[in-house]
Amino acid sequence: MTKASKNQAPLHSPAQGFSHSREQFEALVDHAIAHAKKLGATDVGAEASEGCGLSVSVRKGELENVERNRDKSLGVTVYLGNRRGNASTSDFSGAAVERTVQAAYDIARFTAEDPTAGLPDEKDIAKTHRDLDLFHPWAITSEEAAVLALRCEEAALRTSKRITNSEGAGVSAQQSHFFSAHTHGFRGGYASSRQGFSVAPIAGKGNNMQRDSWYSSMRSAEDLASPEAVGRYAAERALSRLKSRKIATTECPVLFEAPVAAGLLGGFVQAVSGGSLYRKSTFLLDSLGKKVFPKHIDISEDPFILRGKGSSPFDDEGVTTRARSVVKGGRVEGYFLSTYSARKLGMPTTGNAGGSHNLVMRSRLTQSSDDLDAMLKKLGTGLFVIELMGQGVNYVTGDYSRGASGFWVENGQIAFPVQEITIAGNMKDMFQGIDAIGADAYNMGAKTIGSVLINRMKVAGS
Repeated sequence: MTKASKNQAPLHSPAQGFSHSREQFEALVDHAIAHAKKLGATDVGAEASEGCGLSVSVRKGELENVERNRDKSLGVTVYLGNRRGNASTSDFSGAAVERTVQAAYDIARFTAEDPTAGLPDEKDIAKTHRDLDLFHPWAITSEEAAVLALRCEEAALRTSKRITNSEGAGVSAQQSHFFSAHTHGFRGGYASSRQGFSVAPIAGKGNNMQRDSWYSSMRSAEDLASPEAVGRYAAERALSRLKSRKIATTECPVLFEAPVAAGLLGGFVQAVSGGSLYRKSTFLLDSLGKKVFPKHIDISEDPFILRGKGSSPFDDEGVTTRARSVVKGGRVEGYFLSTYSARKLGMPTTGNAGGSHNLVMRSRLTQSSDDLDAMLKKLGTGLFVIELMGQGVNYVTGDYSRGASGFWVENGQIAFPVQEITIAGNMKDMFQGIDAIGADAYNMGAKTIGSVLINRMKVAGS
């Protein structure tokens, strides 16, 4: 299987604009803050936001759905000492803003005190906000979007006569902006966009039918793969799964395809995030400074990648974000903390209210030649996983059990596709058992990782 190549999508037609300006948002937020202070709030924060976009779907050569979305919101958080109240509205009239502030104030009055509640400390607030090139509105009409979706699906159906059906293809063009401020000195906001298309072809007939999908998603439509490349690759994936079978229960090495491996990185993030840590509901409790991965593994976070899907100059609380090492030489060097969770743990915030920012997981052993074929050779004989099903992860114990499908590999070569199997292990052992990470790095949202080889897992089959 080969990855979809890049090709510029058409960028023309009148742009869809926002209904509200940055200046209007600033006025709304300032009004909310001023009214809360008038009521007697100790501290207050407010955020105004708006999103709009176009989604078009087709199926079997016919237009299926055209949807335009537009939403807006004003959220207000009021503090009375260590008591907190929050309310929101989609009505931007002056009277509605004041009613929303009053509601947040009333909630705070009757909320129990929490000594860790409150706005971020002023020393943590982002004072400068660099432009990260996140806003690239796509000037595309519904007719043009439908043409792109049809091209994507047609390319999939044309790949082989064994592509017999389709669950459809879609194009999405989304954009949003916000402005936020609070009484500890933060003021900021920016616009962002997310464009993409996807397709899900079906191969085979009767009892021998297989489905797969692929997509391309970027901040700018200029960076998208061509619809034809996405369609062909999705079809190749579906075709490769025909004549899948079960295998006997065994223990063997497991290679996770890069998009699937991003879930392992996500599991680590959840296990070392503030909420899990202060609630003591994680298998990686007190892991700071401890060796969780082999010494060849590093994880870095960089919020400042231009056009990055996880880029931001500040977190959801207005706290400065920083590029940092999260895991170095297998040892955990940092958690993912908001102001609240940091205070609960007696630690400084890491600027991760709202999540992680552009994580990259690497192995110091990876060579530039370690493509997927090379990783299959490293696997030798074992299971290559390209899809996971279910939510079988216990983050308290680390126990891991999920339905899977992929390919059985013998002597470094794919032997046949497999399905209806379950892979199981414990995430502590899985992390320590990472033997290699491929050079086939793939970006899945805010996470980038290559294929991951784990030395041994249980595989339950027939």
